Amino acid sequence: MEWTIKKFAELTADELYEILKLRVDVFVVEQACPYPEIDGHDRDALHLAGREGNTLAAYARVLMPGAVHEDPAIGRVIVSKSYRGKGIARELVEKAKEVSADRYGEIPVHLSAQYHLKDFYASCGFRAVSEPYDEDGIPHVDMRLMVSGGK
Repeated sequence: MEWTIKKFAELTADELYEILKLRVDVFVVEQACPYPEIDGHDRDALHLAGREGNTLAAYARVLMPGAVHEDPAIGRVIVSKSYRGKGIARELVEKAKEVSADRYGEIPVHLSAQYHLKDFYASCGFRAVSEPYDEDGIPHVDMRLMVSGGK
């Protein structure tokens, strides 16, 4: 897996198209959840992409502190259907944690997890900090992680 991290302005039109297509294919179509996927936060995010050859296999974005939450946030964590079950999601989350620590230092990181994935995120070091709530018809839970390192 080849990993890249880019600011919005560094993404090519083709890269942005692939990212948005993957997000819509999974979050809107596969999960049958019509919601505004393009939410206005991509311009201020760092975009972490994992590729196998020319194929976008995994993606997450890291939002700066204050963009949506007081803390930096990891979101839109996604692995393409054909790449699931290979440990890529864990690698993706670890890479996103590293990006956050490198950019923002040792401060908490927020993640809004789909509730059925809370145990996975807990195994990555996150802990639930809210009761389950409905977001666009899917149960979610807020989670936090203390990261170390950074610049």
